[in-house]
Amino acid sequence: MRTYPANRDASGLRFGIVVSRFNHIVSLRLLEGCTSELERRGCREADLHVAWVPGAFEIPQTARILALTERYDALVALGAVIRGGTPHFDYVCRAVTDGVREVIRDTGVPVAFGVLTTDDVEQAL
Repeated sequence: MRTYPANRDASGLRFGIVVSRFNHIVSLRLLEGCTSELERRGCREADLHVAWVPGAFEIPQTARILALTERYDALVALGAVIRGGTPHFDYVCRAVTDGVREVIRDTGVPVAFGVLTTDDVEQAL
């Protein structure tokens, strides 16, 4: 069996992080965890660029714009979509998932998917 080990050293890499403002308390915690882990793995704070967007639905468009700049080795998508009493949850989750997948496919830039899809705020926290 052939194994391809992952290199976990983020030294010298540049990351674009797209974060949803909606459900801000959850998104902020996701961002803090993300940046803390990347810095722990050697990424310099100056090589972490954060783009805030209004909601999760806008994440793919901004991720595509960042990917096309060719400034980033990878992107991270962060946010939380919390189920409500309407089908809105399903539409937003599908749009974000499909949109991020298309960014990866079309640009070749890896995008880590950190968008939570939960039933309630407590689950997201």
